[in-house]
Amino acid sequence: MNSDREKEPPAQQTSPVDSRWVTVDGLRIHALVAGEAGSPVVLLHGAGVDSARLSWEETIGPLAREHRVYAPDLPGYGQSDKPDVIYNAAFYTTFLAHLLDAWQLPKVSLVGLSMGGAIALSFTLAHPERVARLVPVDPYGIMPKVAWHRTSYLYVHSPLNELSYWFFRQSRSMVRWSLLASLISNPERVTDQLVDDVFAASRAPQAGKAFSSFQRHDLTWNGLRTNYLDRLHEIAAPTLFVHGEKDPGVPVAYARQAHAQVKGSQLHVMQGCLHWPMRDRPGEFNRVLVEFLRDS
Repeated sequence: MNSDREKEPPAQQTSPVDSRWVTVDGLRIHALVAGEAGSPVVLLHGAGVDSARLSWEETIGPLAREHRVYAPDLPGYGQSDKPDVIYNAAFYTTFLAHLLDAWQLPKVSLVGLSMGGAIALSFTLAHPERVARLVPVDPYGIMPKVAWHRTSYLYVHSPLNELSYWFFRQSRSMVRWSLLASLISNPERVTDQLVDDVFAASRAPQAGKAFSSFQRHDLTWNGLRTNYLDRLHEIAAPTLFVHGEKDPGVPVAYARQAHAQVKGSQLHVMQGCLHWPMRDRPGEFNRVLVEFLRDS
């Protein structure tokens, strides 16, 4: 039998993951850190009620066998501060530059999921000298509009958007349904523990605040503010796009288009996966990521 999990190195080789804090621009930022040697890799989680642990829990350890790994809870998420600001790509790009300065990391490899992918793209375009390798995972920022765009615009600019978080955190059944509908294709990967973790995140104080702000700013009547398709040709860093074949939020066609725009880039489509491929098939995801960072 030749499973994805069997292709991973033995679990006992995994480095311990530490919980650390750093102050950036007056904000107290939480991060998961692992690995003592190798080049630095920064993992950026997605939006909604996401966090470093939710997205990267099964990736940090395997990656830390060869790298120093940093996975922050972005402002507005997880255990980090949640300031009253306009959350948008420009805010997070500036924040990331200052965070890397605080960690004394002049150059890193960036791996970003969804909103984190958009931040990684934005940062690479703004600071190309600071990015060694780039891995956008089902990234936001590579399409001009979302599905049912004007209906979505009306929705996120109405009280219904915030109300949806209230419904979401009323039951674990709603959380499980949402995970299977948009994030994870394999029901066996939607464990009781994962459901409990996402449910707890949805009930945390100010959950959804940052994402609601991001949506209101980013969705205009005619399109998305965060759209880098016309600038992707500027990226020179070795780049790997990883994308779920069945992602309902960022259709794989946009990943193929983005891949075509970045000279020399690679594209790995994870068959059958939705928007959370590192949770859907962690063995395959980790193997592809480690090999790219090692060989590129």
